[in-house]
Amino acid sequence: MEKRCTDSQVKGVSTGTTILAAVFDGGVVIGSDSRASVGEEYVSAKTINKVIQVHDRIFCCMAGSLADAQAVIKAAKSHLSFHSVQMESPPQVIAAASVLKDLCYSSKEELKAGFMTAGWDRKKGPQVYVVALGGMLINQNVTIGGSGSTYIYGYVDAKYKPNMTRDECLQFSTNALALAMGRDNVSGGVVHLVVITESGVEHVVVPGDKLPKFNDE
Repeated sequence: MEKRCTDSQVKGVSTGTTILAAVFDGGVVIGSDSRASVGEEYVSAKTINKVIQVHDRIFCCMAGSLADAQAVIKAAKSHLSFHSVQMESPPQVIAAASVLKDLCYSSKEELKAGFMTAGWDRKKGPQVYVVALGGMLINQNVTIGGSGSTYIYGYVDAKYKPNMTRDECLQFSTNALALAMGRDNVSGGVVHLVVITESGVEHVVVPGDKLPKFNDE
């Protein structure tokens, strides 16, 4: 007997975003667009901040189901806070990424969320880790994610350099996110960027009308 599925059964949950993290000489930049969407076309929020602080010099970006991501990040913050009290020192970036990995893997059948973790610690300096859907953990110098990332792989491969200065990395990140937001209909709003170095954390917000323009946009 032929099995027929309704349209809603096949499509499941559709989400959209663009997130990015890149290491530069002495620090790391992590950023995202600010649009939250429901389904394929409905924009539910234009200015949500997807760059979340999980400890003093550790931030993460989320992609996928917002509810799932927020629940995992809330649990990770609690784990890291307890860990820092136990160790009497700030957690390492790999520790934060590992907590997210364990939380995602333990609920891999239910969660629909992935994460980027970026930060600076005294042992290894600036670092970027990706926790993929299902709990896989990868260390990279630069990474992109979300629906908008499919439009900027070529740009990132061509323009990223590991030893960029802070200003060069900020411009690279802004350009990459702007390119994705210009092509992906479920990415948009403003650009949220966080610069993390040994000296501290800096938040940068680039409004939509201040983003660089490309081609015929």
